[in-house]
Order: sequence, then C-alpha cells, then structure tokens
Amino acid sequence: MRVVHFELPAEKPDRAVKFYQKAFGWKIEKWAGPMDYWNITTGPDSEMGINGAIMSNEGTIRQTVNTIGVGNLKDAAAKVIAAGGKRLSPDQTVPGIGYFAYFTDTEGNPFGLMQPDKNAT
Repeated sequence: MRVVHFELPAEKPDRAVKFYQKAFGWKIEKWAGPMDYWNITTGPDSEMGINGAIMSNEGTIRQTVNTIGVGNLKDAAAKVIAAGGKRLSPDQTVPGIGYFAYFTDTEGNPFGLMQPDKNAT
C-alpha cells in the first residue's frame, strides 16, 4: 500500500494556502463541504505523487511530516524561505538516494525536501 493523501493542520489555513501556492505552485481550492478544508492538487495525474488537503486545526495540536520531491534542493529551499518557511536542518546527502533537508511552513508544520540522485555520495 502507498500513501494516497496527506492532511496539513493549520492555525490560519488562508496563510498556509498562500504559502504552498507560492513555494510549490500547488493548486488549492476550498472544499464545498461542511468543514474548513482546502483540497490540494500537487501536480498532474500523469506524474507520480499524491494530493492532499489543508484543514483548520481548531486548536488541536497535530503535526504531519511529508517529504516533497524536488528537481533542485537549493532552488526549492530558496522558494520555501521566500514564502515564509524556516529551515530546520542543513542539506544532507543520503548516499545513493539524493539530497535532503527539513523545513517548516508558516504554520510550524515540519516537512522534508528530497532531490533524488542515485549518484549522491
């Protein structure tokens, strides 16, 4: 089985929506249902990946850690910082896998960025 959806809790969902749109260009739309929920489309269905949502945390403490695949870690990290995110770790080499770093978004949710590179040493 694979992860097919993620949910990101947010104290201020509108702020989180702006962050993810600016940092990653994700399409985010308010759900028409009975709760504060914004559906996230991270890319076209023809590409590997998952979609998810931003939801109001309504004071509940929850954290989700997801890893986001990127083509260039340094460029993606710069976009995260420009959008209001914070770096939690230096860039790390994962031999044979790629390059990785931890960040937080504007809501304090931790996430990782991974630049795949089978030749990483």
